[in-house]
Amino acid sequence: MHIGFLNPQGNFDPNDRYITEHPDFGGQLVYVKEVALAIAAQGHSVDILTRQIIDPEWSGFAEPFDAYPGVDNVRIVRLPAGPKEFLRKELLWPHLVQDWVPNILKFYREQGGLPDIMTAHYSDGGLCGVLIEDKTGLPFTFTAHSLGAQKMDKMNITPDNLSQLNDYYYFGRRLVVERLSMNRSAVNITNTLQERFKQYGHLAYRGAIDVDDDARFAIVPPGVDPSMFSAEARAYNEEATYQLVEERLARDIAELRRGFPVILASSRLDPKKNLLGLVQAFAHSPILQERANVVLITAGLDKALYEKAKDEQTEQKVLAPIREVVKASNLWGKISAFCVPDQPALAATYRFLAKRRSVFALTSLFEPFGLAPLEAAAAGLALVVTQNGGIIESLREGDREYGVLVNPDDPADIARGLERLLCHEGEWERFAQSAKQRVLSKYTWESTAKGYLSLIEQVLSSPRTNLGRDLLPIHSYFQNPQPANDISLAELSQLYFRNCQT
Repeated sequence: MHIGFLNPQGNFDPNDRYITEHPDFGGQLVYVKEVALAIAAQGHSVDILTRQIIDPEWSGFAEPFDAYPGVDNVRIVRLPAGPKEFLRKELLWPHLVQDWVPNILKFYREQGGLPDIMTAHYSDGGLCGVLIEDKTGLPFTFTAHSLGAQKMDKMNITPDNLSQLNDYYYFGRRLVVERLSMNRSAVNITNTLQERFKQYGHLAYRGAIDVDDDARFAIVPPGVDPSMFSAEARAYNEEATYQLVEERLARDIAELRRGFPVILASSRLDPKKNLLGLVQAFAHSPILQERANVVLITAGLDKALYEKAKDEQTEQKVLAPIREVVKASNLWGKISAFCVPDQPALAATYRFLAKRRSVFALTSLFEPFGLAPLEAAAAGLALVVTQNGGIIESLREGDREYGVLVNPDDPADIARGLERLLCHEGEWERFAQSAKQRVLSKYTWESTAKGYLSLIEQVLSSPRTNLGRDLLPIHSYFQNPQPANDISLAELSQLYFRNCQT
C-alpha cells in the first residue's frame, strides 16, 4: 500500500531538529515519524507530507524531499504553504486552504496518482484530509492527538475572555475543523477509551460524531522503540551523553548533592505540561530537597534557568514563573535545566539517571496518552504521572498500578507521589521493574503500525464509508480559494457555550 501522513507542522528531518523546543514540536512529531517507519518496515510505502520552511532560525526544512537513513520507502515531502518562514500552527489555517492542499494535489498529479489512503494528524491535518477527500474521494483516518474543547476547558474560557484568547488560538476555526474531521473521517483513531468517550464526547462536538458508534472509532495506542529506549540499549552517543549530564550537574548542582537521585522531567515547554507545578512541589517538600535534585530537559535551551526562550509565550508562561519559584525558595544548587542533542541522547540520559534510582515526572494538567513516561519506564525509571487523561489506561490494570498517579493541580499531592518512590523502602524498585516489563510487552511501535494497517485494510475494503452518514457541510471559510468570512465569535459561542449549556 501507499499511505500519506498529513502533518502540516513541518518539523520532520533525519536529525529530529528542535524536538520539544517549540510548543508545535513535540510528541506528535515523534508519533508520526515512528508509526510511518514501523509501517514502512512491514513493506508499505509512506509519504510524510509536511510544510516547507525556509527560515534561518529554523534551519533544516527547506529541501522539498528528505528521508531517514537506511529507509527507502519513507519520503518526507515538504510543500509550500504561505510565507517561507516558520509559522506557529494557529496561523496556518488560511495557507492550508490556499496553498498546501492544492500543492499536494498538484504533486500527486505529477507523480501519476494519489496514495491509497491518507492518515491525518491534529486538527490542521484533519482539515487537509477533509478537503482532499472532498475533491478526490480519497478516504482518510483522523488522529486528533488533542482536541480544542478540552484546551478551552483547561484555560477556563468564559464569554468575557473568549475574544482575547480566540485572537491568539483561533479556537473557532479549530472547533469547526475538528467537528468536520471526526465527522468525515473513515475512522477516528484514539489512544485510549478515555480519549474516545471523554474528549470526542465533549458537548462542543455534539452532532458531529456518535461516540457510541464502534464502527467510527478504533483504539491504537502509541509505543516505544525498544532498540532506543530499553535499559539494555546503547546509543551511538551513550558515553558522550553520560559525560554531558555529569557536566551539567556539576555546573548547576551543589557538589555534595551531585550523586543524589533525580526528579526528571522532559516535555514540551508548554504551560499545560505543568513543569511549574512540579517545581512548586519540590520547593514545598523539605524531604524531597534532602534526598533528590530536579532536572528539566529543556530542548534547545542549555541554560533555561538563566536564558530566555526564542518563543515569547514559552518565556512568559513557562520559564519565567519557574525561575521565580527557584529564586523565592532558594533552589539554586538543587535544580538543573539543560538540553540533550537528540532522541538517542535522551534515552541515554534516562538510562544514566536510572542507575541512581531516579524518577520520571509528568505532571501535565491533562495528558491524552503520555508517551514520554512509557519511554522513560522502558529505560528503567520509575514514574510519577498525572491522573488526568488517558495515561491511567496504560499505567493501571485492575487494582495494579505501574506508576504513581497524582493530582497535577495539587503540588502537595505531587510531592507525596515523589516521596513515595524516593523515600519508602522497596517502592522505587517495585514500580520501576513492573513499569518496564509492562511497556516492553504491550506498547511498541510495531504493534501501533499493525493497528493502523488493520484499520486501513478495513477502510479500503469498503471505501464508500461516508455513504449513509450525515455529513457536516464544509464551512465557507475552508472552501474559498481565498478564505473569507472567518468563523465568527457568535459561531464559536454557539459551539462551545450553548452546546455545553443545553
